[in-house]
Amino acid sequence: MGGVLNLSGLDLNLVLSLRALLEERNVTRAGQRIGLSQPAMSAALARLRRHFDDELLSRVGGQYELTALGRALLDRTATACDLLERVFSSRADFTAGREEHEFTLLASDYAAAVFGAGLVRIAHAEAPRVRLHFRRLPADVTEDTATVLSTADGLLMPHGVITGFPAVELFTDRWVVLVAEANDEVGDRLTMDDLARLPWVIYQRTYDAPAARQLSMLGIDPHVEISVDSFQVLPYLVAGTRRIALIQQRLAERLSGVAAVRVMEAPYEAVPVQMALWWHPGHTHDAAHIWLRETAARVGAELSPRHPGQG
Repeated sequence: MGGVLNLSGLDLNLVLSLRALLEERNVTRAGQRIGLSQPAMSAALARLRRHFDDELLSRVGGQYELTALGRALLDRTATACDLLERVFSSRADFTAGREEHEFTLLASDYAAAVFGAGLVRIAHAEAPRVRLHFRRLPADVTEDTATVLSTADGLLMPHGVITGFPAVELFTDRWVVLVAEANDEVGDRLTMDDLARLPWVIYQRTYDAPAARQLSMLGIDPHVEISVDSFQVLPYLVAGTRRIALIQQRLAERLSGVAAVRVMEAPYEAVPVQMALWWHPGHTHDAAHIWLRETAARVGAELSPRHPGQG
């Protein structure tokens, strides 16, 4: 245990076989999935069992079940296959106006709305055969960032959450507070007492709202009535109630008029949002990813001239 694996002695086709076997839990179906005969897939399973010194699939009644190691390998194998596919599809040249390509970006609904809209607009005009997919951030993004990044082309996330990976700086934003128009408990200015006294709606992925975490350092423990995984629903859950919510100013401006809420200044110096596009180092020299990052920087530059808080 703990030795260095010599990849030169490993048949990478076994990775495909392993994924198919773990996901199908059936030798015949796994073989059909990747174009191998039943005897060939049985031979692959035997090799995998010798390599891992584990059955991987054990017969229970009339069907196969994954062993403990098989369950542990299930997600890892899918991630490894995704990364291998990305490695071997890397390109030295990329002509955006002519070529087909598909990019997957992990992002909150805030990042997709504020930044993604500009990226989609440029891609539509300059790279009509490029497809963009925005996927919700996975729950384990902070615990297993390298694995998460290996499954996508980029991660839209503010600084202060992950480190140690390359990133393109995009734009800055600031936090403001939503208050219902009919909430007469709040005057013309919010106070720290208001934040402590009133019920809250919060974005449940706290790493995307560091300004909310900051409150605990200021001695305020917000009374949370509702938590959601979407920034864009916050105005609807504040309107007509005593609740308040933190939201990014750029998003609040885009949502202006969707609900009867006031956008107010926070009564403390909330840590700003410094948004970036992060990527796995394996993508650094790929021509298509270079185009993506350069285009992302252009979109960020378009968002930058107006400093948040200025008209």
